[in-house]
Amino acid sequence: MTFVRTKLKLERMQAGEVLRVRLRGDEPLRNVPRAARDEGHAILAIEADGDDHIVTIRRAGGTSPIPPP
Repeated sequence: MTFVRTKLKLERMQAGEVLRVRLRGDEPLRNVPRAARDEGHAILAIEADGDDHIVTIRRAGGTSPIPPP
């Protein structure tokens, strides 16, 4: 369920924006980063915060190159 909420938030973000997600427990810590990577997002950091973990995710999608004049 945690990744479903994370995915919905990522879908509302612009490409390149960063999302920090607090995860509680081992299962979300295994599943959320893996599922985010599978969808093309970048995992920037996973930090311990007491019994929780904070996962920092950059929304997928590149910038389009500026066309030549």
